[in-house]
Amino acid sequence: MQPSPPSARQPSPDTRQLRRVALSGLLGTAVEFYDFLVYGTVAALVFGDLFFPRADPAVGTIAAFGTFAAGYVARPLGGIVFGHFGDRIGRKSMMLLTMVLMGCGSFLIGLLPTYDAIGVWAPVLLVTLRVVQGLAIGGEWGGATLMVVEHAERTQGARRGLWSSFTQLGAPLGSVLSAGVVTLVSTLPDDEFRAWGWRVPFLLSILLLGVGLFVRLKVAESPLFAQAKTQPKPDRPPVVEVLRRPKPVLLAACVGIGAFTAQSLLTGFMISYAVDHGYTRPQVLTAVTIASCVALVVLPAASALSDRVGRRPVVLAGAVASAALAFPVLALVNSGSPGLLILALALGHGVAQSTMYGPLGALLSEMFGTRVRYTGASLGYQAATLLGAGFSPLIASSLLASSGGSSTPVSLLLCGGAAITALTVWRLRETHTDTLDAPGSPADTPTPEGTLR
Repeated sequence: MQPSPPSARQPSPDTRQLRRVALSGLLGTAVEFYDFLVYGTVAALVFGDLFFPRADPAVGTIAAFGTFAAGYVARPLGGIVFGHFGDRIGRKSMMLLTMVLMGCGSFLIGLLPTYDAIGVWAPVLLVTLRVVQGLAIGGEWGGATLMVVEHAERTQGARRGLWSSFTQLGAPLGSVLSAGVVTLVSTLPDDEFRAWGWRVPFLLSILLLGVGLFVRLKVAESPLFAQAKTQPKPDRPPVVEVLRRPKPVLLAACVGIGAFTAQSLLTGFMISYAVDHGYTRPQVLTAVTIASCVALVVLPAASALSDRVGRRPVVLAGAVASAALAFPVLALVNSGSPGLLILALALGHGVAQSTMYGPLGALLSEMFGTRVRYTGASLGYQAATLLGAGFSPLIASSLLASSGGSSTPVSLLLCGGAAITALTVWRLRETHTDTLDAPGSPADTPTPEGTLR
């Protein structure tokens, strides 16, 4: 028998494992963003009436987004808890646990009775489940991203940005799925949507959970972590090691604020805002879906570009574009034209936000050593989501109510988040050519001098 030509050779076991890990990261982040964006969408549409019916409409919307923020508040704590065990026990086990908690939390929200059925216990249970989701998601991104980056280091070290983008792609994929499902159920008559239709997207999350778990059970532990585990354990917990020198985690948090501010304002919040300005629910959800499809192309392209020219210039370009588009995007939305609404979200979310967001997985992973990478990257990332995404809809809703509906505060929030990211990137050292450290090296503790210019 003739040997197979080189072009027909099967990929190596390491490459096959990397592909499987990348798929598991994609599915995990898709579950994460599906759950959170379904909540943000439904909260904007009906949760004010269903769970806070005694408030006036403006206060009800603010209260609904307040429960949205509650999930984000829990995320940094989840990053610390799951980061600790991920750095001590292993990445894979934490990935499985966080996915189960996320999917089950979303499924149970779909079963919750409303205020009319059980009174004040309805919002209490809603907030409780949001906190559980927040804790789980606080550990999900770190585990999924590090598994991809650390597996890629062995076979594709020069392409960490591209491979880590598979985890980041879960964000627009989750957005497409959530917007598609909510668009479908929102075509129901209003009374049916309020009675039971809003529950369907939450209940369907159990299907994503099943697929994600099936894939994750087949992945191998991170080779860098397996190597580090053979070394003596540090005396101090990972979070203590990270916070002893807090500059890297503060920089990691600040560099992500622009992407998460834009993501939150141009997806969940924008649905409520656009509906209030005369668009129908299907029109807005269609625009969000198209913008997310644009992001599915831009995000890996930006990540791959960051492997060639560096993380800093790509993230900086996205931040500058986001700030430049802040006022035009809101002007297009305010026009009342469905076509211009699609253009606004495609530019603001699909292009500018995705350019900032794509390289973050690789960038944050490169800022910490193996023994504290899960904790450090998770804590920085989740702090960015809390500051950038967790409070932005709540702040924007409050400012809109107090400003008579002017879009200027929303544009200023977008500009502010982008400015923080741009200033932080200017202070960072380029890391795309660095080799991820071996266990026991000085980089096993975060060094601010190593991440600052």
